Amino acid sequence: MPEDRSRFLLELLIKVNREVATALDLRTVLQRLLYAAIQYVGGERGSIVVMDEHGKPLDATIIYGQQLHEQTTQQLRETVEKGLAGWVMRHRKAALVPDTSKDERWVKRDDDSVEKSGAKSAICVPLMAREQMVGVLTLVHSIPNEFTQEHLNLMQAIADQASVAVLNARLYTESQRTARVMSALAEGAASINTSLELTDVWRRILNQTMQALQVETVALALIDPTSNDLVFQAAAGHNSGNIPGKHIVNGKGLAGTVVTTGRGVVIPAAGEDERYRDVDKFGGIETRAIAIVPIQSQGKVIGALEAINPISGAFDMDALLVMTGLGSLAGTTIQNARFLEQLKKAHQRYRELFEDSVDPILITDWEGKVLETNRQMIALSGYSNDQLRSMSIDQLHEVKWNNTGLNFETLKQGDECSYESVLHKQDSGTVPVEVHAHRVEFEESNSVQWILRDITERRELDALRKDMTSMVYHDIRSPLGNIISSLEMMGNGLPEDETLITMLNVAKGSANRIQRLVASLLDVNRLEAGHQIVEQHAVDPLALIREAIRDTERAAAGREQLIENKITTVLPLIWVDVDMIHRVFINLIENAIKYTPAGGHIEVGAQPTEDLFVKFRVSDNGPGISAADRERVFDKFTRLRGKNSPGGIGIGLSFCKLAVQGHGGQVWVESELGKGTTFWLTLPVAQKKQTGELKRQTGRLMMKEHKKS
Repeated sequence: MPEDRSRFLLELLIKVNREVATALDLRTVLQRLLYAAIQYVGGERGSIVVMDEHGKPLDATIIYGQQLHEQTTQQLRETVEKGLAGWVMRHRKAALVPDTSKDERWVKRDDDSVEKSGAKSAICVPLMAREQMVGVLTLVHSIPNEFTQEHLNLMQAIADQASVAVLNARLYTESQRTARVMSALAEGAASINTSLELTDVWRRILNQTMQALQVETVALALIDPTSNDLVFQAAAGHNSGNIPGKHIVNGKGLAGTVVTTGRGVVIPAAGEDERYRDVDKFGGIETRAIAIVPIQSQGKVIGALEAINPISGAFDMDALLVMTGLGSLAGTTIQNARFLEQLKKAHQRYRELFEDSVDPILITDWEGKVLETNRQMIALSGYSNDQLRSMSIDQLHEVKWNNTGLNFETLKQGDECSYESVLHKQDSGTVPVEVHAHRVEFEESNSVQWILRDITERRELDALRKDMTSMVYHDIRSPLGNIISSLEMMGNGLPEDETLITMLNVAKGSANRIQRLVASLLDVNRLEAGHQIVEQHAVDPLALIREAIRDTERAAAGREQLIENKITTVLPLIWVDVDMIHRVFINLIENAIKYTPAGGHIEVGAQPTEDLFVKFRVSDNGPGISAADRERVFDKFTRLRGKNSPGGIGIGLSFCKLAVQGHGGQVWVESELGKGTTFWLTLPVAQKKQTGELKRQTGRLMMKEHKKS
């Protein structure tokens, strides 16, 4: 009866509507619709292909019997392009195929041939909603001619009823997809932009990509500005250790193509895709699926981002969109990190050139052409900034090629060199300079930094020293030697008169003391010239300290100062030039006396070290030495400037440093303003074969102490 049929159809459509309208997830809606169609229309299997707003296949569901099957991308493409569903989509009308083996619209498969009894019947209807093609619904029966026009009409009625639900589910799924993509990109932006340290930026990009796409391995490559090749800078995940450092020639492989075209690519089955080649492979990684997108900044491709082997087995449809967004975020952040790094280098360069240094400085390229200079160089040379930039380094001073190496080879290897030379000034004059040269980074390229320190004053001091040395030799030493010789001869000719002999001995003693003082002055010149100390003996350091304290007690008492011997442990013998080291201790104690206010306290201490040295200290509670002065306190002819600083020529501490270093020891100073100063020195311990001198030296010191007491 027509009335019964109408009631049945109405009830059916209500059931179908109830099935599909209670869900919003696209896959769920498609499955329910397909199960309902098979149940009410018939057939053993069916499929639904969903289209996007541009008519492109978006998703699909296939059911065999009661089993849900995943459709491959290749099957989906063939169905839409060549199959029955594609015909229905293009013509926007339903199709009935009584016998699939006889209809050219059916994509033939092995089981469709007559010989294998594979002929079937099929019906296919469009899903139309709001005059828009939403999808295509297909049912297949294993028996030919089983489907009739009545089945087709029923199928079309079900499709018309469910089309709006499919459209709504598609729109909902797309909105959810957009939300997921935006969420992933927002999380990526928040994470990637946390730091602008370049290596940290790389790490965050990789971690965010791995987390967003759920893949086994990710890698990041940047374009080398010199060769334009891709160089992998960082990687993370499974067997990623072999990736950093790998080069891909410009334009080669998948990554090269992505960089050249500026478009990302997803390879779902790398082993079956001819675009995937050996150049794309990484050692230790079996690539099953791979996605690559360009890293872009300000409209320019600067690298590529790769994701390898999704954990689920296949990339989501949103993978390329998410990766493309991450690639754009990464490009902006990487460029910002690069700019920050360049800015830091520039600040460092200018700080070194103009803020920290008081010396004239030049920067040149490896051809010697001047690239940069500072105002101290302009003032010293007399040239303007533009004039200096038009010159080469060998025009400004006489380069010592033996030190720098021919074509600066020594400097290119990272070594530094120093030498003395002459600077040619703009007014044709010359200035003696001490040159220090080494390799530096300048505007992203290797360059040479030249420091040309004016040593005019030092040369004048050297000339003064030579004059003084000449005076000591010729005007004091020679006459003093004559006096001593004459006294010796007079001693042989004098009668046995006790008074005359006593006076003669006093004269000899005074002459010998003057001779020792002259020897101390000459020690500085000998030690600076590199002469070795040969008159060394094994001596008790405690006896040396006691003698030095005894010799300086009168000066300390005059300033109401106390010198305290803080040595409480047994010290090993030291191997030294006794007279020279005695003068070292005298100098350090007298220095403390000079700079410590009246009523101050001075301590002398010592202790053995584990490396066969004895470490001595001379401490005071004076005003202390500033950090700047501590750097130059041992320089020759240097005096600390201050309101109440004592006078002198500044040779004592320089002699101490040379004497201690000549023995193989070290000397240094520790001080804090307002809290006093401590001078430290180390001297070598005497070995067993050297201790034979102990008895004689100890006896000599005891005799000197006995005479003084």
